[in-house]
Amino acid sequence: MPDNSLGKIFKITVFGESHGKVIGVVVDGVPAGLKINEKIIQAELDKRRPGFSTITTTRLEEDKVQIYSGVLNGFTTGAPVCMIIENRNIRSVDYEEFKIKPRPGHADLTAYIKYGGFNDHRGGGQFSGRITASFVMAGAIAKQLLDTKNIQVLAYTYQLAGETAKIPSNIEEIKANRDMNPISCPDKQAAERMIKKILDVKNEGDSVGGVVQCMITGLPAGVGEPVFSSIESEISKAVFSIPGVKGVEFGSGFKSALMKGSEHNDYFNYDENSRIITETNNCGGVLGGLTTGMPVLFNIAFKPTASISKEQFTVDLESGKQTSIKIKGRHDPCIVPRAVPVVEAITAIVIVDLLMQAGYFRQVIPADKKDLQYQRNLVEELTFRILELFKQRLEAAEVIAQIKSERKMSVKDVERESSLINKAVSYAKRIGLPEEYATSLVKELIKLTVKLEEDSVKK
Repeated sequence: MPDNSLGKIFKITVFGESHGKVIGVVVDGVPAGLKINEKIIQAELDKRRPGFSTITTTRLEEDKVQIYSGVLNGFTTGAPVCMIIENRNIRSVDYEEFKIKPRPGHADLTAYIKYGGFNDHRGGGQFSGRITASFVMAGAIAKQLLDTKNIQVLAYTYQLAGETAKIPSNIEEIKANRDMNPISCPDKQAAERMIKKILDVKNEGDSVGGVVQCMITGLPAGVGEPVFSSIESEISKAVFSIPGVKGVEFGSGFKSALMKGSEHNDYFNYDENSRIITETNNCGGVLGGLTTGMPVLFNIAFKPTASISKEQFTVDLESGKQTSIKIKGRHDPCIVPRAVPVVEAITAIVIVDLLMQAGYFRQVIPADKKDLQYQRNLVEELTFRILELFKQRLEAAEVIAQIKSERKMSVKDVERESSLINKAVSYAKRIGLPEEYATSLVKELIKLTVKLEEDSVKK
């Protein structure tokens, strides 16, 4: 059965294809009262947006996020959040040949076999890297949730075409240096060499792969759900859903196989705040599938982009013979730089879901109620409710005016007005509303209602 969803409590469901009308995501389980900054969602999308660098595809998409549900006046309502972006700059004609001549390295053949030829072959359909825009939208909400707990997810280009970056130990320094170049690498010199290699293979009609490193800081110890939902299991499953991923390793990863136990074990100690830490982090912040409280660190290997301009051998599904193809169109010579925000997003989604399973994020609303904009939005909403109730009051007053007119009664009833004011004052005392406020409000309501009744009788 198809499975387009990820998560147990914080759950995302993705939809759309590369050359369909839209790419979208539904995010369920978002707590009500979370302040949503749409600019942050857009900023995350912009990081993976194509067409704005010599090292990415020339397909130019605006990738403008549109929120269709689950957010009102800038805050989540508790309902599923639905977000889409439109596909505009498409050239489906570039893919007609590949319907019967599957591209090497792509899912053209496997999708054709699985779906009996009914798969959307344009741009790879649902198997295209374009689907990751949905991950990024959902991840932007997850990251805003993590911000409320001072948990950060930070990814960056670690290795590319044989060049390896030197990573600063300070996370703020990593972030600052990473954001200064189009390849999202915190090592400026290495980034320059990486960019040159990408441009070289681009000119050759070829592509290269690389490694994205991801770090999670601020996580408490004990996060993860053994046995089959360990933090490593959940992150790995999610990361392998990103097109092009071929490997994941935590901490020292495959190097662990070459180490002795005395070299690999992370010795425990106390820091200056009496918090238990490890002196090294070969385990990558995970023991027994649970977080240790140290930074969770893992690497993701991306294969070279499958779409290259060189001539390649394939098969013709109609003739049943081997043939060759030369891929046209617009493609990334390396997907690693644009994969960085995708890795952050999918990781944030997993972490939020695991934290929710552990009982976190129950205090989102009280924290946000202290926010000025939250209170302004609340005042605005209550004002609209009061106006709706006032409209109902005036409608009732119009009926009363007609009845009084038919019975030749006076519109103004001083005794009735005085009784209503006294009742309102008594009610105000019970709910803790100042007496003078209640008196002023009811008197103004009576004044406006009497005017309406008088106008109604004159008609």
